This record gives sequence, structure tokens and C-alpha cells, in this order.
Amino acid sequence: MSRIIPHHDLLKLKRWNTPTIYNGWEQITRHDRTGPFYNKAETRDFMPQMGSMVGYAVTLVCQPSNREEAATKAEDLAAYREYLASVPGPKIAVVQDLDKPNHIGSIWGEVNANIHKALGCVGTITDGCIRDLDEMTNAGFKALASRLCVGHAYSSLIRWNCEVEVFGTPIQPGALIHADKHGFMVIPEEDQAEILEAAAFMDANECNTVIAAARESTGKSTKEILAALKAAGAAFGNNAREKFGRRGEW
Repeated sequence: MSRIIPHHDLLKLKRWNTPTIYNGWEQITRHDRTGPFYNKAETRDFMPQMGSMVGYAVTLVCQPSNREEAATKAEDLAAYREYLASVPGPKIAVVQDLDKPNHIGSIWGEVNANIHKALGCVGTITDGCIRDLDEMTNAGFKALASRLCVGHAYSSLIRWNCEVEVFGTPIQPGALIHADKHGFMVIPEEDQAEILEAAAFMDANECNTVIAAARESTGKSTKEILAALKAAGAAFGNNAREKFGRRGEW
């Protein structure tokens, strides 16, 4: 995928949570909303206090149980790091673990988090494990993963710069990803130019209509509250239709 969004707008995207990005995306996309653009299986955010992360996917397939591949570990590590260094940031390391669901070990820990951070990565999404949780957090390296573990086993790197599948979602190298404690979504290339404006508009649309009506209910009768909610929902839908030609969820 090409780089469509300038870095200063990526920083603005990072200010929103991933559901808000999705709300904007569904207004502008021609894709099926149920398509392969966000995680279908549950993720776990081990650093929710870091908020959202945004970056372009660098991909890796690993298999910590693979003793044979570990024999070429030094050569693989050098080649993999060259690949990481060749891709401009910000980057998210998306790692498919071939051992799942019978996890054996983790390629992640304090050392690898710091190395990836030095090479322009802001975090990882892996269907495998992480360890050294406090140390990874201290490095400022966010992780969405399946679980924690103790050891690294053989930390075998199988292939990289290839399509991977994590949490039921295929991800290509270079895909733009937004992720937080709710999960992650891939923003299709054709939707990237409009995603920031769409997300900001839909967030304001909620705040100005349905959320305001719900919050301003003190002292009103049930009948008045229901009437206000109905009117707010209509206003929300009209605003979305005027902007995008779509009604929105309300």
C-alpha cells in the first residue's frame, strides 16, 4: 500500500479510539462492513494506558517451538532487521505465531521491544505471546497479544514481509492499522484520504445529537426524554446523510 496520509494526520488519528475510526470508515467505504478489515477473534491489549497506536504493518511469521529453524537464527535475525529498517515508520509489527493455540514461547520481551522501537516500530499485534510486560511498557512499545508467557523457547523466525493472518484477519505488509484496547482495524487504501475527516465528523455528530439528548435528561419526564432521543436520532441521521449520503447507525 502507498502512503496517503501525512504523518501529522496520523498523529491526529491516534487521538481517537478505534471504534471512532470505524464509525467514520463505515460512512465512506464501499466495502462490506463485515469484511476482513478488523479482528474477528478477541485481542488483549496489555498496555491500554498507552491509548491508540497507528502505523503501517511490517509482518512476520514465527514458530517458537521450531528447533530446526533456530539453527539459522543469526542469519534470519540480521535479514529480518534489515527488512524492518528498510520500511519508513511509524510501523506496527504484526506477528503470526504458527504454534497457536498451543503457545510455547514468545519472540517478544524487553530486548526485542527496544530493538523494534529503535527501528521505528510503535508496537506489535501478535496472536502469540509476550513477556517482560513491565519492561516492554517501559520501552513505550504497545502490544496486543493472546496471552503472557514465561519463556522464548527457540524464537524461530519463519518468514517475513509476507501476508499474515492474526485474530482471523489477513494483513498485508504496508497495511495501515489503527489499534487500541478494543482491537484493531485495517484502513483500506482507497478510504485513507477521507478517514480522519469522517471520524471527526461522526464523533461530533454523536456529541451534538444523541449523546447530548441522553445527557440533558435531568428534570424531564420519560415522555420528554423519549421525544428528545427520537428527535436527536433523526438529526444524527440527517447530518450523516447530508455529509455522506448514508444514515449512520441512529
